[in-house]
Amino acid sequence: MPRAALREALLNALVHRDYAVTAPVQIRVYENRLRMWNPAVLPEGWTLDTLLGAHSSSPYNPAIANAFFRAGEIEAWGRGVERIFAACAAAGSPKPVLRYDPYDMWLEFPFDPAYLKALRVGQGIAEQVEAQVTPEVTPEVVRMLKLLKGEMSRVELMSALGLKDEKHFRTHYQQVALALGVLEMTVPDKPNSRLQKYRLTQAGRRWLEEHD
Repeated sequence: MPRAALREALLNALVHRDYAVTAPVQIRVYENRLRMWNPAVLPEGWTLDTLLGAHSSSPYNPAIANAFFRAGEIEAWGRGVERIFAACAAAGSPKPVLRYDPYDMWLEFPFDPAYLKALRVGQGIAEQVEAQVTPEVTPEVVRMLKLLKGEMSRVELMSALGLKDEKHFRTHYQQVALALGVLEMTVPDKPNSRLQKYRLTQAGRRWLEEHD
């Protein structure tokens, strides 16, 4: 999606939102679209058709709008929505979808079908390449993989390997094996947890079977 369109949409959300609502502007990226929401109030008598057509400038927050204008971020009054649609048209991107419910403004940018197709093709190639790659396992890692039984802590692994230098273990055994994807943590979200243990991944088990 065009950067200019996203920039203009974000500026509009900040200038026209209702700041009495504490919820922040939300930007969510889905597999095939980007959706932006903000709590907004249209001027009295305005409809979505008014907003999509040629209209005068009537910012909900005139002081904020003026600050953005004086900073050079807003180039023309009352043309924000028009600029969003124009940027998408100029880039050949799908037309944005604008929806308004009382106090809720939704702007959705569908992704280009050609981009989505290329993305799917790229993901398929990446999966094929990953399936064909065999990790280059170092002799140190080989020793550890063969000694690893079930789930073992760092202390247990170092004892089984006959190592006393923790830094040496981390540098030449643990970090290498994790990077190769043959070893995994049982508590991946907390690497320094006292309950942390290590176990073979599916790739690690497969490597052992192939090199038994």
